[in-house]
Amino acid sequence: MASHSSVIKTILPNGIRILSEYVPYVDSVSVGIWAQAGSRDETDKRLGMSHFVEHMLFKGTEKRSAREIADEMDSLGGHLNAFTDKEYTCYYAKVLSEHLATAMGVVSDMVLNSVLDPAEIEREKNVVLEEIKRHLDTPEDEVHDILAETMWASHRLGKPVIGLAEVVQSITRDDLLAYLGEFYRPNAIVISVAGNVDHRELVDIVASSFGHLSGARAPRVYTEPQVHKEIRMIDKTTEQVHFCFGTRGFPQDSKQKYPLAVVDAVLGGGMSSRLFQEIRENRGLAYAIGSYSASYREAGMFAIYGGTGIQSIREVMDLTRVECASIGRDGITEAELVRAKNQIRGALVLGQESMSNRMSRMAKSELYFGRLVRLDEIISEIMEITRDDVAAIASELFSDSNFAVAAIGPFKKNAKLLGEGFLGQK
Repeated sequence: MASHSSVIKTILPNGIRILSEYVPYVDSVSVGIWAQAGSRDETDKRLGMSHFVEHMLFKGTEKRSAREIADEMDSLGGHLNAFTDKEYTCYYAKVLSEHLATAMGVVSDMVLNSVLDPAEIEREKNVVLEEIKRHLDTPEDEVHDILAETMWASHRLGKPVIGLAEVVQSITRDDLLAYLGEFYRPNAIVISVAGNVDHRELVDIVASSFGHLSGARAPRVYTEPQVHKEIRMIDKTTEQVHFCFGTRGFPQDSKQKYPLAVVDAVLGGGMSSRLFQEIRENRGLAYAIGSYSASYREAGMFAIYGGTGIQSIREVMDLTRVECASIGRDGITEAELVRAKNQIRGALVLGQESMSNRMSRMAKSELYFGRLVRLDEIISEIMEITRDDVAAIASELFSDSNFAVAAIGPFKKNAKLLGEGFLGQK
């Protein structure tokens, strides 16, 4: 970790946090403007507002049209994009380090000075509605949203980031202005830059753009969600059944997320994992099978995803439950522990070669913990995990083999093939 101490943090008088990591051996910078505003901040009447705001900020400012924003970034040979998640929205650019000031100028102009033209709003509604349709036509994506809605039914973490068509259709310019006024406030903005960057120069650039902003967003109220272990089956004409099993995981500030990362690696993380080896390699029953965990402020989720033909869905689900029960009952072997640790450490260290990864890690660390959680801190937590730690987590999560289940597939026309009582069906 040669660049161990090169992360610097400055807080502007208005509360905006600026983070930079100087990496001298690259010629690029990755810039991110992060707003602590995501789908969890939306009421039911606002579902999809964070995502729609993200789209609209590309549609022109007082100084630049949408076309000029695109032209300016392309003329630098740079890359500009954004994404919305449950707990934040990020606008980011990657450019040669000599173009830092220009890139910051474009991204900050979008965030601060978007005109939100009513004609553009109507046009963009169509774009987002098409995006929602595409999402609904992509069962391997949609099934993850259905799992979150099933598991966290009444909680805001269960709401889909992409939003609902009827809400998107009803959004007005006043709604967008009210949303930006409520959430895009200085205490909720983090600016993170990694690469060949001079921190003092960065602070000057940010201060000149953002220094005038004032006000604060109201603090979030965090309540732990109830986990509903229910089954939700969506009948659709698809070639495969796409399914997710879900159970609770751990929040961002829980040390238990580290042994869970080992469980994830052993069970469904990569080609040597138990699920991949048993279901794909040994039996040829699926192309895609794996697991993942997600951590938020007050809760987490552990999920298994697979896709297989209707004729083998029962078998694949049964085998998945068997693997979970086995790891919950017997834990893992020493060889699996060593392999999982190396896998996790390798992914973290190799991730450092991407400036975008460094930029994101810094920002998320700041948003969740208010400090930089260093890579060596995470690696030392991972390397200290014992088989007993893993067994304790696995048995806690899997001992009853009881999961929330979401599945999309052609169930009705295959009712006979599936037989009585498939996933509790009558």
